[in-house]
Amino acid sequence: MSIFDSLFFSVFKHYKDAKSKKANQIATIYISILQCALLLVLGVFFAGFFNQMNMDTMSQDKAWTLFIMVSVFIFFKNWMQYAGRKRKVLNAKMLKTKSQNYSIFLLWLLPVACVLLAAIIWQAV
Repeated sequence: MSIFDSLFFSVFKHYKDAKSKKANQIATIYISILQCALLLVLGVFFAGFFNQMNMDTMSQDKAWTLFIMVSVFIFFKNWMQYAGRKRKVLNAKMLKTKSQNYSIFLLWLLPVACVLLAAIIWQAV
């Protein structure tokens, strides 16, 4: 089980009590946004690194197009992964193990921090 699975189930457990019908959808959107934010940080970092190394690998327009395509793929992958049988299997595994309880505020602050970090790196380059 990956860290994304444990973060997914932390968000899922939090919203299961309050919004039982939308808990899976909210958790799937959260994990997709988090993965896209991490992808953005990595992309901006490597763009800055390649710029400092004077490497012309890809134009900025092509990089944004690639980011959008990979983001759409991430949303579909998470939708397929956490909507069906695999979520039920992972949920059964999570019930057997003692999982950490993360603060929902800190969980939602994580993607925001990644986007802010990407913006800072982008401005520095």
